Amino acid sequence: MTEILRIREAADYVRQHLGTADICIVLGSGLGDYDEALTNVRALSYSDIPHFPVSTVPGHAGKLLCGDLHGKRVMMMSGRFHVYEGHDLRDITRPTRVMALLGVKVLILTNAAGAVNTGFYPGDLMLISDHINLCGKNPLTGPNLDEFGPRFPDMSNVYDKELRNLAQRVAAKENILLREGVYTMFAGPCYETPAEVRMARILGGDAVGMSTVPEATVAVHSGMKVLGISCMTNMAAGILDQPLSHEEVMETGARVRDKFRKMLDGIVTDLTL
Repeated sequence: MTEILRIREAADYVRQHLGTADICIVLGSGLGDYDEALTNVRALSYSDIPHFPVSTVPGHAGKLLCGDLHGKRVMMMSGRFHVYEGHDLRDITRPTRVMALLGVKVLILTNAAGAVNTGFYPGDLMLISDHINLCGKNPLTGPNLDEFGPRFPDMSNVYDKELRNLAQRVAAKENILLREGVYTMFAGPCYETPAEVRMARILGGDAVGMSTVPEATVAVHSGMKVLGISCMTNMAAGILDQPLSHEEVMETGARVRDKFRKMLDGIVTDLTL
């Protein structure tokens, strides 16, 4: 079966059971409970959707939901897929392609990240202005899916400037400190070494993580606008003299839950489609 047929089968199944939406929000580690904000909600387990991978990471519920949020029809992915789980990048980004076929115009990507910028602190939110892909792979490698976009897509404005301006206005209105910076993706699952963190900083990175870049790349190729927000759940390796753990990621995500929800609420409310 070709990749385009897999995407179409998955999209048809989701459309039949959940309908369509204008916005999709991908919920990263520690942020999964934001799906409680949806009303008139319907849900599918990833395992029920044809050709969807299954999420295996703690804090990723593994379900797709669709409902109403502040007057908009919104899909939410409670959990995502990662290179370190052993998934191929085409599998990881297939849900993004499905969202494009379902009419999604805006993809909001959230994640937990380690702060590389020493001016950041755990609990800070960072608006992603750009990214650096150090995972060694690109999701557009292989035959181009001409139905979605060109062979050589422009990547000069991956994280849409108008959406970033909207996020800054919301942060100012809600009195939320919103950092802005460059997200650097490593493949994982190991946390980065202190030397790798120093390299990321030299290259211009402000945060490090293990996700987001593949989805953002495919979303741009598919014609969607992308907004990315990272929660700094820890200082990256070598900045503080302490080990890193997934428990710390989850704990910090829980601590800033209300702040993150205010940001997302304001963005969805003020978003003009």
